[in-house]
Amino acid sequence: MSALADQIEAMQLATGEAVLRHAGLMPADPKIPPGEFRFLSARLAEALQDTLRVARSRAGG
Repeated sequence: MSALADQIEAMQLATGEAVLRHAGLMPADPKIPPGEFRFLSARLAEALQDTLRVARSRAGG
């Protein structure tokens, strides 16, 4: 069970890193529609939630 949790955490952190990389590129592109920024904002919030969950889990475990 611990190995599965570690795999899920690694996946969540990798996804957060990918979303963050994408977010860093978007403001430089003037053709990005506002809807894309709203979508990105939601994905960044999800990634941050996952990261905080991982951090809390590791601090408590």
